[in-house]
Amino acid sequence: MTLDKTTADYVAKHLVAAGDLLDEDPELALKHAQAARTRSGRIAAVREAVGIAAYHCGDWAQALSEFRTARRMGSKSPLLALIADCERGVGRPQRAIDLSHTPEAEELTGDDADELRIVVAGARSDLGQHEQALAVLSSPPLDPERTGLTATRLFYAYADTLLALGRNDEALQWFINAEAADVDGVTDADERITELS
Repeated sequence: MTLDKTTADYVAKHLVAAGDLLDEDPELALKHAQAARTRSGRIAAVREAVGIAAYHCGDWAQALSEFRTARRMGSKSPLLALIADCERGVGRPQRAIDLSHTPEAEELTGDDADELRIVVAGARSDLGQHEQALAVLSSPPLDPERTGLTATRLFYAYADTLLALGRNDEALQWFINAEAADVDGVTDADERITELS
């Protein structure tokens, strides 16, 4: 709404293209998002789009910078888990853990809270703290009846952490739970089950 019609159309086309390409060609998606940013760099949603595309490309530093900029501009999107994961990506797992102790983290609920749990557990594992990672993932207790992407990722991370602790039988059960929750087939839980069986 703050852009003139020609600029708004240009930005919108690039953002739509970025969204469409994100899964199949994240590098091209990033170029489209960056093109949108050249004409509307003062819009938080555009900076988020660049951050998300950079995140999908594994460009943690650029993603982190864009997410922080979007937040300074007033973004209300739940970006904390992505920011924490970028901190892990740039080699600062302790900063990811520290973000989980902020007031913003305490306000997260549902899938947003679970995504942060997954990231923090990964940061703990990065530091070799597998028992603490398991504690993060299991509080609150997991419900094996859940389905969907976040539940799948949560169960998979839990199984992987159990495996790192040498608790193979329990890990197998949670990979089975992850496969059952994985209605979109986004993980290799079935392969992990085969390996452990």
